[in-house]
Amino acid sequence: MTPTDFQAQTGCSDVIRTRLEIYAAQLTKWQKAINLVAPNTLPDLWRRHFLDSAQILPLAEDAGPGHWLDLGSGAGFPGLIVAAMGRAGVTLIESDSRKAVFLRETARAMNIEVSVRAERIEAVPAADYCPAAVISARALAPLADLLAWAAPFAGPQTLLLFPKGRQAEDELTLAGKSWTMETLDSLPSQTDPAARILRIRGLKAR
Repeated sequence: MTPTDFQAQTGCSDVIRTRLEIYAAQLTKWQKAINLVAPNTLPDLWRRHFLDSAQILPLAEDAGPGHWLDLGSGAGFPGLIVAAMGRAGVTLIESDSRKAVFLRETARAMNIEVSVRAERIEAVPAADYCPAAVISARALAPLADLLAWAAPFAGPQTLLLFPKGRQAEDELTLAGKSWTMETLDSLPSQTDPAARILRIRGLKAR
């Protein structure tokens, strides 16, 4: 996928496309020093990482304008992508200090505002963000762990968006032993026919 293909599929503006081209250049440069993404995914960066992240933004259209927390942001997926595409109020939580520097520098290069917290998720005071409007995480941990990390920041209307791989159903079964969810949508991914995007509201511990 090329930047032109990405723009055609997402309908993003020229301004957003330019931001993401800056992002791609930054990631390629920093990848030489920090393992930000699997090296074999770099040639397909715009589909494997950019589109895979961007596809969750329309799923949050009804979430309201509050905090968007991205847990374990790593190279910025999906949080920095949704911020680059215009979502305000995004906070990236990334405990690796080198990756946190990458996130700050890349946001600065794109001329967008995000908050980056170089802390473990468990160390971030829940009162700073609860209730968040949206909580996301990609390629971070099994669903049961994600729900445990997200719960302190979540209120009744908080939307949880978790792209998951082909083990999504197994992870849901395991997580269901400890958590209930008022609504759960398992949606198809645009980038992998075997993957799902979990859209959850009304998270409660059993």
